[in-house]
Amino acid sequence: GYRNIIQGPLTNYVQHSNLIGGLVAEHAKLVEDAFNVQLSYVEMASCRGDPGQSEQVNLLGPTSAKIMAIQEFREKNRSSTYFNHLSAISESIPALGWVTMKPAPAPYIKEMSDAGQFYTNRVLKDWKEKDKKHVEWVKAWLETLAELYKYVKETHTTGLVWGVSKGGTVPPPPPPLAGVPPPPPIDDLSLQADTNDRSALFAEINQGEGITRNLKKVTSEMQTHKNPGLRTGPAPYKPTTISSSFKHNLPGAPKPVVTKPPVFTRDGKKWLVENQAGNHGLLIEGADMNNVVYMYGCQDSTLTVKGKVNSVFLDSCRKTSVLIDSLVSSIEFVNCQSVQMQVLGKVPTISIDKTDGCQMYLSKDSLDVEIVSSKSSEMNVLLPKANGEYTELPIAEQFKTVVRGKGLVTTPVENKG
Repeated sequence: GYRNIIQGPLTNYVQHSNLIGGLVAEHAKLVEDAFNVQLSYVEMASCRGDPGQSEQVNLLGPTSAKIMAIQEFREKNRSSTYFNHLSAISESIPALGWVTMKPAPAPYIKEMSDAGQFYTNRVLKDWKEKDKKHVEWVKAWLETLAELYKYVKETHTTGLVWGVSKGGTVPPPPPPLAGVPPPPPIDDLSLQADTNDRSALFAEINQGEGITRNLKKVTSEMQTHKNPGLRTGPAPYKPTTISSSFKHNLPGAPKPVVTKPPVFTRDGKKWLVENQAGNHGLLIEGADMNNVVYMYGCQDSTLTVKGKVNSVFLDSCRKTSVLIDSLVSSIEFVNCQSVQMQVLGKVPTISIDKTDGCQMYLSKDSLDVEIVSSKSSEMNVLLPKANGEYTELPIAEQFKTVVRGKGLVTTPVENKG
């Protein structure tokens, strides 16, 4: 049951977090609290009937508050060495929202686990050669989510299972809608049909062509392609719904607009550029080769980075441009919209994740760049020509996978349009 998740993989995750210590250990304590709060919610649900919408929002309040605390902890520690650790948890912890999902909560857990995969991969990339504790930490967290997925799939297949009402009996079905006849009694559905009726049915079927003589002729007024007013189809499909108390945790869900003060500062080896709006004169000078530039939540702004720095990271930026001289490592775009970059010197790697619209202007010294993209669209690479113009080439978004022997072969699908 749910207790086995807490006592098993979650405890293992907390222990590995404590080995790393610092902010990772503090974050893990918040995660442990969130799971314990959800345990109380699941056990409460097994002892009572399904509440109404308003009551359910109140009951989910403690869980929602814990999720918010976990995500706010990440936001307050963006300059931390363990930012990727905190992000991996913050992006996937909304998996606890499975209790509001119908009719298939388990796939939602898998979706949230995938949402945090970008950051768990970064943790592995940054630490696998330096400290194996971080590798074990990633494994422990992924195992926690995997066991939660397994538990929900087996125990709450179509949604959180509620117990009976306080009276100890299953509540009666709702009364039929006005004007709709009640369903027939079970006896009317008996398979012991009248023999004469059955014989009459087969007699009609055996008439051959004569069976059509009693069919009603379809006139032009009865044809839907000649009478648009008759084109009424079945009720539209209603997608899975989620309680409003969890909507703020979903990736891509609209969030309340909060105006935060702009930030432009240097914190040790990190340059922090946050919440800039309509500022096209942002300039970083005098940076060292081991410095990292981090842009977050900027809109309609332009940043110029003079000199050679280690890397540049754009997170949740919109209509933002960055002009760089050279990079030691990489430039990365995550959760961005309509962004562009231009490099005058060298850039070894460009990483794009969950970004829609990314224009990359390369220099002649950066033609050996490696571009890694995932869950992104409208990406274009612009290569310099001798006359100073650029050749624009799109990055593939659609792929075809076929089975070859015992493996798979994936190739991009060229857009013929």
